[in-house]
Amino acid sequence: MSEIKANLKRVRENIITAAKRVGRDSDDIKLIAVTKTRGIEEIKTVVDAEVLDLGENRAQELRDKYGEVNAEVNWHMIGHLQRNKVKYLMRRERCNLIHSVDSLRLAKEINKRANKNDRVIDILIQVNTAGDENKFGLKPENLMSYLQEVSEFNNIKVKGLMTMAPHVEDTEKVRPYFRKLKELFEEAKKRNISNIEMEELSMGITNDYEVAIEEGATIVRVGSAIFGPRQYK
Repeated sequence: MSEIKANLKRVRENIITAAKRVGRDSDDIKLIAVTKTRGIEEIKTVVDAEVLDLGENRAQELRDKYGEVNAEVNWHMIGHLQRNKVKYLMRRERCNLIHSVDSLRLAKEINKRANKNDRVIDILIQVNTAGDENKFGLKPENLMSYLQEVSEFNNIKVKGLMTMAPHVEDTEKVRPYFRKLKELFEEAKKRNISNIEMEELSMGITNDYEVAIEEGATIVRVGSAIFGPRQYK
């Protein structure tokens, strides 16, 4: 577990350095520790180090790990979400933010389930800025009309945008995709759509989070740089 603490210290230092390079305050950047495949003791190690935002890729894993960790933790659903799995996230405070909303049908299901559970749930809209066929997300040209449609839903609140860049060795190659999301973010802000609050830009993972910070990320999602390589059964 000491290795996890050392890794976490390094990630935090990298966040501070990346923010300084572009004149940003690192306190404005939220670190999410991605807990996919990680055991409870590993997760508790980062929580004990005051990382209180945890991200899960699978709704069932989030459901199962909720309650096993410090109650002050904020859980984020960061992976692709199927409509039949939305129910696992709806217990009040089980999931604080869904990052991966990428269709009208999914938004409708979240809104319906949130209404049944008497809550308003915060979401981010996933945009496929790279046009990568292996990634989920809206096409950039469809975002503004999509925001108009979901703004009508009473039990979800759009808080910003998310993207997943392709995994490449040269992280400079993903910079345009992060920059594009920031441009869309600013355009959506200018439109001042009712029930749409452009506050968060969730972009950047272990491979490219420093570039994402330089391009305006307010949330970075880091897993293996903290916990080490994933151990799959």
